[in-house]
Amino acid sequence: MQNSNWPSTPYYMCEESLLRANLEILNRVQVESGAKIILALKGFAMWSTFDLVKQYLKGCTASGLHEALLAREEFAKDDENLEVHTYSPAYKDEDIEDIARISDHIVFNSPNQLFKYYDRVKEIDSDISLSLRINPEQSSSPKDIYNPCGLYSRLGTTLENFDERVLEYVDGLNFHALCEQDVDALEDVLQAFEAKFSNYFKGLKYINFGGGHHITKEGYDVDKLIRIIKEFREKYDVDVYLEPGEAVGWQTGVLVSTVLDIVHNGMDIAILDTSAEAHMPDTLAMPYRAMVRGSGEAGEKKHTYRFGGNTCLAGDIMGDYSFDEPLQVGDRVIFEDQIHYTFVKNTTFNGIKLPSLAILREDNTLDVIKEFGYQDYKNRLS
Repeated sequence: MQNSNWPSTPYYMCEESLLRANLEILNRVQVESGAKIILALKGFAMWSTFDLVKQYLKGCTASGLHEALLAREEFAKDDENLEVHTYSPAYKDEDIEDIARISDHIVFNSPNQLFKYYDRVKEIDSDISLSLRINPEQSSSPKDIYNPCGLYSRLGTTLENFDERVLEYVDGLNFHALCEQDVDALEDVLQAFEAKFSNYFKGLKYINFGGGHHITKEGYDVDKLIRIIKEFREKYDVDVYLEPGEAVGWQTGVLVSTVLDIVHNGMDIAILDTSAEAHMPDTLAMPYRAMVRGSGEAGEKKHTYRFGGNTCLAGDIMGDYSFDEPLQVGDRVIFEDQIHYTFVKNTTFNGIKLPSLAILREDNTLDVIKEFGYQDYKNRLS
């Protein structure tokens, strides 16, 4: 578990070859279906990889001003064919003009917001494309916290609240209803979306199918996705966008940590120099059990340990893992699949050091591209 050539932990390591493999799958969907796939920065925002990503994808989708700035500065600045789409549940007066200057598409969450800001964004860019987010009220999202179509959801406009006057102002409609789901879930959502809103498709330029498509996961029926997109495009004569984030970063890298101490309190507990709370937040929010390289379930192998983070939060626990050999202080522990929805959500809770960011290049060299320290903690405070 130890390698003297590894950098100081903790660090995330993205593998370029794995990222390219995902991008090849996504590009196949684009080529064979005619859809445009854009990167959702909320799930994967490792901008040091954008030179590779933009060889395949058509742009980025942002969740507000700062993500839109990142998309414009690091993804789309040198190519007018690369698009920046921006969506927010509600825009602020002080942000909307800057957003209009750097976005090719703005997605409004409600008719109220569309009517409020239409004139202002069009004065800045008369060619900017506008759309409205729809809530199709159909989702099989596995957890309520990630269900944008759940009861009392604030995300998107339901049929009951749809104002037909928006059709004079929009170029497209968007829906987002999935979370780590397969193409059958998309098919169900699409049927509900069409049943409620297809009367309004005439004259639209595009429909955005949102994110949550687990396209790069093993077993995903890519052929069926391509077929569904092609049939939809032909039926309604519109362009189709997809905006996955997780599917881009899925299984492309790891979080590497070190065992700092091993204590015993009813069971062996290994304290690591990383944190579920600060560095792997979805393991607690989802929740889910992150896989650890070389491990088994508790009791499956000879030596079982509970992994805990190096913060004062009692619940900062990654889970219970077993190993063939006993762990030692100083051993490296590798958490699999930790490139998406991890460092985009990091915090400096307790002043714990943020993990460094590294890229394993396709020529097998390892570049540490960003290290964090005290100033990153201090600058967030006052």
